[in-house]
Amino acid sequence: MTVLDSRREIPGDRDARAASFGASDALLTADGVSMAPVTDLGAGRGPYWLDDWLKRGGADVVAWRRHIHANPELSRHEYATTELICAVLRSAGLEPRVLPGGTGVLCDVGSGPACVALRADIDALPLTEATGLPYASTVEGAAHACGHDAHTSILLGAALALASAPELPGRVRLIFQHAEEVMPGGALDVIEAGGLEGVDRIFGLHCDPRLQVGQVGSRVGAVTSAADLIELRLTSPGGHTSRPHLTADLVHALGVVITSLPSLLSRRVDPRSGTVLVWGAVHAGQAANAVPQDGALRGTLRTAEYDVWKALEPLVASSVESLLAPTGVGFELDYRRGVPPLVCDQESTALLRAGVTAALGEQALTGTEQSSGGEDFAWYLQHIPGAFFRLGVWSGEGEMRDLHRPTFELDERALAVGVRCMVHTALAALA
Repeated sequence: MTVLDSRREIPGDRDARAASFGASDALLTADGVSMAPVTDLGAGRGPYWLDDWLKRGGADVVAWRRHIHANPELSRHEYATTELICAVLRSAGLEPRVLPGGTGVLCDVGSGPACVALRADIDALPLTEATGLPYASTVEGAAHACGHDAHTSILLGAALALASAPELPGRVRLIFQHAEEVMPGGALDVIEAGGLEGVDRIFGLHCDPRLQVGQVGSRVGAVTSAADLIELRLTSPGGHTSRPHLTADLVHALGVVITSLPSLLSRRVDPRSGTVLVWGAVHAGQAANAVPQDGALRGTLRTAEYDVWKALEPLVASSVESLLAPTGVGFELDYRRGVPPLVCDQESTALLRAGVTAALGEQALTGTEQSSGGEDFAWYLQHIPGAFFRLGVWSGEGEMRDLHRPTFELDERALAVGVRCMVHTALAALA
């Protein structure tokens, strides 16, 4: 099997799987030669070429994941990750195309007019890992704490497995997408670059530490919510705290907005929409006895309903204006629309569930909740139908280590599960 160095050297093309790309204690087992055997929970379910590929390449998927995990790259800077993806795809005789910005990859497998897309996100989060794993992040302030390293490796495995098939019923477009962790998301760049041209339907996945390995969550309708960013900048002439009546009390005005805007919005939108405003940062002043001249307030506004999302920006603007009018404080509102709700259509979800059933059996299927988090996969579904599923990554023992935390971990048995689900979902959609 192929062993990847945990350092930043990127492997070139492989020749008959004989090449070795260096050695690292982070990626080797005690024998110093190969990865540990990979448990494939769907072994024997076919098709035969998928079973055969996972027997040969399942450990490679783990090695790719560990290499990417050890070398995380933040949004729009995923250059080495992009090079690795291209090298692996070229090793299977495929022809990847790097997106115009230099990160992110598009690649087709198969031929014919019918085309289904599979998407994985490739960027890391700006936080420092605290797992203590031997292949933990080597980059201070960057970590794959959202599972994108797993998503990328799963799609690479699905790509090579599909490329090994003697024949496919159509084309599968592989979308390795950059910049999912920043709004409004790299999906818009993929769409602008023609990534959805000729595509009939699209599917994606996300690690879910609340589900045990071998379980796959799906639902018809909204899976994630819209997420917008709000920044409010306030200005005042400033003054002495002993004479607030001679100026505009900026800190008091900030407090009015902090406490009143969330409750006001809860009375202006349908409570069933799951709309919630939460402040994440507030800055104003230095001295205890001085009214500051400027201040800032930042937060996120989320909603589960598309129609509510469209109406929120003018509603926030008018509400802020009415709240601040009596204070005399000047303000500038920067409302940045993020991503819409991710809404899975019924037919695509049925195809996804058929793929999961073929890959693992009906017992693998489970429901899933709508999350208040945002996911830029939603932009694809504004153009073509598709579905998104949640991949169980919890071992079933010990603590469930949540996403976006420095301690996030996953059970690597989920990688082969993800490959099987991706492949079978594509086959079901092309049938």
